[in-house]
Amino acid sequence: MFTFAQISDFHISAPDGTANSMYRTRRHLEVAVEHLNNLVPRPEFVLCTGDLVDGGGADQYAVLAGVLKQLQMPFYLIPGNHDDRDGIRRHFPEHGYLMEMAGSDGFIQYTLEDWGPRFIALDTLVPGQTGGRLCQTRLGWLDDRLGDQPDRPTIIFMHHPPFRTGLARMDLKGLEDGAALAEILRRHDNIEAVLAGHLHRYITHRFAGTIAVTAPATAHQIALDLDDPDSLRVIMEPPGGLLHVWFGGDDGLVSHQIYTGGGYGDHLIFANGAYHPKGTPPGPAIAL
Repeated sequence: MFTFAQISDFHISAPDGTANSMYRTRRHLEVAVEHLNNLVPRPEFVLCTGDLVDGGGADQYAVLAGVLKQLQMPFYLIPGNHDDRDGIRRHFPEHGYLMEMAGSDGFIQYTLEDWGPRFIALDTLVPGQTGGRLCQTRLGWLDDRLGDQPDRPTIIFMHHPPFRTGLARMDLKGLEDGAALAEILRRHDNIEAVLAGHLHRYITHRFAGTIAVTAPATAHQIALDLDDPDSLRVIMEPPGGLLHVWFGGDDGLVSHQIYTGGGYGDHLIFANGAYHPKGTPPGPAIAL
């Protein structure tokens, strides 16, 4: 068994940028990094699933690099629609995996081979567009990689989720090629999960014979508006991420939502048959 974390949609801007001044995106990411460093057990690594910065600028990536380098475990990056591939590569030169497809239209796609399951990163970025795409080059690369190790449990991570969510305005800016991706995944029975971001919410969906999951953002969330197709509201719900537990075998992958800032913190109320109140009235022990 081991754990790994997923954080997404940091939207880092320059100190005087809109995202930072309105949503305190840098501070929220700093708190998330501190939270992950203090988890017990500490995650083996962190997947960062896109929209790393808010506008693709060099000053933004400089801020991002300074924060992420405080992580006390390896981390792996993929771009979102707010990102710039060259900017990511330039500011994280020590991340050699970013160069795996550098000669093929510059896509950031790669595999991670050092843990029990295999991890495959997909690049859904279309420069200048909010929605995502997996063109034939990217899909063909994925199909080839899945064919390399058809019996090894595999986890795919990407920015744009490949399914509709009911958040109508966000669905209009989703992944164009979800059906083409599903066709490839259905040919392989070793896909444990598809992990994504973009939606600024924790959402799960049965997809192409596996499970697709989106992570909440480390800062602001998208409001859960299912009754108004024209609504797109940002709301300051508690920031968070996902903590994934790999058991292997029949138990496979288990995913937990975690809150990385705000809320009640780690106030212990009940443990081992007794209350431990912090500003709450004591009560009788509970049989669990």
